[in-house]
Amino acid sequence: MKTILLGFLILTLVGLARNTEDMNLHVGPIDDRRFSVVRHLNMQYDVSDIVSRYKTREDWEKRALEIREQVLGAAGLLPQPKKCPLNARIFGKIDHGDYTVEKAYFESYPGFYCTGNLYRPKGKGPFPGVLNTHGHWADGRFVDNESSSIPTRAANLARQGYVVFSYDMIGFNDSRQVTILERHDAFGERRNRLWGISLGGLQTWNSIRAIDFLQSLPDVDPTRIAVTGSSGGGTQTFLVTAVDDRIAVAAPVCMVSAHMQGGCRCENLPNLRIDTNNVEITALAAPRPLILVAATGDWTKNTLEVECPAIKHIYELFGAADKLECVRFEAGHNYNKDSREAVYTFFARRLKNSKLIHVKEEQIKLDNRADLLCFPDGKLPEGSLASDAIVDQLIRNSEEQLAENLPRDSATLAKFRELYEPALKSALSVPSQLAPAVELRGELDSDKTIVRKLVIQDSSRGAQVPALLWQAQRANTKKMRARVAVLVHEQGKNGFFSSDGETASTLVGELLEKGWVVIAIDAFNTGEHIAPKNAPERDFDKDFFDTYNRTDTAERVYDIMLTLRSIYKNGIGEILKIKELDEVALVGSGKAGLWCLLAAPFARPDKLVVDVAGIDISSDDVLLADFYVPCLRRAGDFRTAMALTTPVRALIHNTQGRFDTYWADAAYKAANCYHKLLVSQHKLTEKQIAIWLSQTGH
Repeated sequence: MKTILLGFLILTLVGLARNTEDMNLHVGPIDDRRFSVVRHLNMQYDVSDIVSRYKTREDWEKRALEIREQVLGAAGLLPQPKKCPLNARIFGKIDHGDYTVEKAYFESYPGFYCTGNLYRPKGKGPFPGVLNTHGHWADGRFVDNESSSIPTRAANLARQGYVVFSYDMIGFNDSRQVTILERHDAFGERRNRLWGISLGGLQTWNSIRAIDFLQSLPDVDPTRIAVTGSSGGGTQTFLVTAVDDRIAVAAPVCMVSAHMQGGCRCENLPNLRIDTNNVEITALAAPRPLILVAATGDWTKNTLEVECPAIKHIYELFGAADKLECVRFEAGHNYNKDSREAVYTFFARRLKNSKLIHVKEEQIKLDNRADLLCFPDGKLPEGSLASDAIVDQLIRNSEEQLAENLPRDSATLAKFRELYEPALKSALSVPSQLAPAVELRGELDSDKTIVRKLVIQDSSRGAQVPALLWQAQRANTKKMRARVAVLVHEQGKNGFFSSDGETASTLVGELLEKGWVVIAIDAFNTGEHIAPKNAPERDFDKDFFDTYNRTDTAERVYDIMLTLRSIYKNGIGEILKIKELDEVALVGSGKAGLWCLLAAPFARPDKLVVDVAGIDISSDDVLLADFYVPCLRRAGDFRTAMALTTPVRALIHNTQGRFDTYWADAAYKAANCYHKLLVSQHKLTEKQIAIWLSQTGH
């Protein structure tokens, strides 16, 4: 039994033969910011609110964990894949007297190679290690011009006493298993994103494995690993720093901006920047030493005034403001000599405790490109995978990992929850905090029922959800106790009226008769809750839409969660004068049944009724057409949702022999609550559903 803090819901009409229009049960107008604002990479993000939102270190650490999981989830790395042996090969040494250069590659996944050059100082060591990324200059790790010289940077760092791995971005130089065209096009197709497979995800995994590679070298100090890069390499820098605490020092150059987030698919992982941005992600470096290098002639021109103060606030929460440095040079987009020398100096201070005020760059005689290529003839090692085979392997690995974690008892169920709840939460972009408020838009009374029109809101996102509430008339409401049923239909509220559209459905009537308070909502883009004609386009495959915005299915899950949360606080309880809340039920019909199933692990109703409409969830085509959420497959999709729903009392019906409930069976048995699960191949009638809800115990 739950005490309702503020409350929720109310009533509609039962048995009155009037259609919704005649009764004026339209809730509108709806002003939902999600329709008017589509976030994108070139938006001006307000990062000053970082100061107001995070008042304490604890506030930030809670948020930092969420962002870290979001980055890992976006990269398809929740749960983390098994690490294969590196099978590293280092060869072709070139001796420059005080340092050497070698060719190096290793397997980050079986048959998929991370390639580059290893620059090493002479001497005993152990030395600090540096991951050296290159960005989108056409020559990749071999670029050498006034704006950027990757070999010059790597060689100078080696001469200064660092072991440097200068590695390819995917699609450059030796890394040709995914081609340049696919880097921008095919590898980002929607099906791959559904499985959490992306160019940026592969690159982030390469960076994580590159840390493994450096730490495996006997001349590297595993506690002193740094990373640096400019442009797209700057994105690689702050992403790996965000997710891997083994990075001790970070130096993203000409990248971290509040108004440009990165224009390549490798920088726009699906789900990556929903409710966040590069500035917040970069702040995950705190309290580790971080230098931001900016330029007056690119999108980092405001770093000293905008981005750096926001990140500095996070460092101040740790008492580590001295570990953050920000510099800006008069230049265009670059990693030029001035920028390199700033990073050399920062690394010397932070990795070697040097007291040098300034470390100058020395002129280097560069090696021939042909002498540094791992595969100069273009022939890859035996067993190398092509793009399609890489995708197939990642999908296979994902399914095998899920199957290995099938709950079999309480211990394995707990382990499954630990691994897959963050993955599903990240895929659905479930917010950690909701701020529900309820606006009453009017009410209609009859002898037996009250109908109220509500808008459930979340001011933090500008969300508005239209709702109708039905409640039976009661003489005394001062000590009212209530059971509340939230109904969701793929057609919105109208789905809970009779087929002629004139009377409330049998389900509503039966629940009211049995003492329930009933609410029906228009989830996102259903019923009254649809985009106005002048709304920005919501094309999931255009302009990295799903990097910055929730898809419709994810928004509907959010609306369901918001509705249930509003039952417990901020409005509905006060409207209904409910003092005690006995239980909350969530009922989904048609496709909305699966929206409710995805929401259930996080909304936590007491009872759940899911009409699965005979949908075959094993079909990628079905999910892509009707339930597209990036990374949903990687997180275990509806199978994970069924397992995480335990021990909620659940009724899954209308399976028609196509919807597989194996995972529900296994998880409920593992939780020793199989008696709380009822599965029916047939579609139950609304009266049967009402009886099940009302007669089943806790």
